Amino acid sequence: MKGFYSVIGLVYMVTTSFYISPRGAEKNEHFKTAKTEKVTVADDTKSEKNATAVSSSEALYQSIAFDPEHELNYEVFSKALTGYENLKKAGLLTQDSHLLTICDFSMSSNTKRLWIIDLNGKKVLFNSLVAHGKNTGEEFATNFSNTESSRQSSLGFYITDATYQGDNGYSLRLLGMDKGFNDAAYRRAIVMHGADYVSDSFAEMHKRIGRSWGCPAVPRELSQSMINTIKGRNLLFIYYPDQNYLSSSEWLKV
Repeated sequence: MKGFYSVIGLVYMVTTSFYISPRGAEKNEHFKTAKTEKVTVADDTKSEKNATAVSSSEALYQSIAFDPEHELNYEVFSKALTGYENLKKAGLLTQDSHLLTICDFSMSSNTKRLWIIDLNGKKVLFNSLVAHGKNTGEEFATNFSNTESSRQSSLGFYITDATYQGDNGYSLRLLGMDKGFNDAAYRRAIVMHGADYVSDSFAEMHKRIGRSWGCPAVPRELSQSMINTIKGRNLLFIYYPDQNYLSSSEWLKV
């Protein structure tokens, strides 16, 4: 009999060891709910911030008087603006900087795929042809490099520097801001300069405009005025839908 009661006691201890009081359960459930609500609020705040950024960039884009025949793609503009704002926050652009130069290298080189935009005045100052590198492609750009002697264009954000007289005439030095993508630009002598081969007449003869050794070369007759407009720590963005670059650039983080 004594052994029987010992067994009963052991069973009781085992079964009650798994019991959780209703008050304890409520407390645990409250903790889980509070934690979930906190994560949800954080996600909502991030979503609202992103939505605000999108709406403000779209409003700015809509306010700029683009030529209907040469309108800049909104997605390209939005990415350029994100980089502009991030570089400004990082102190790499002056606070009064308001010019944004965009080259859309997803477009044919025979089209006016360069825009210089006054963000304060909400207007396009220049819209012109621009060359890509000889080994980047024929009419369309397809290959990009950050390597010396590659004669290819480099993607990403650049800050304009000083001007100088070089082999290609009046030129503008460029400082690449994207590590691994264009940060060798200064060493490679990737600059903006004028070129006779960047013209409609050249394209008519050769089915495409001429190509550089990696520089964003512009029409000779516009080069001096364009360079003088954007020199001295303004932003240039060379775009192409390369997913590796778009997902890697620190300046495209929203």
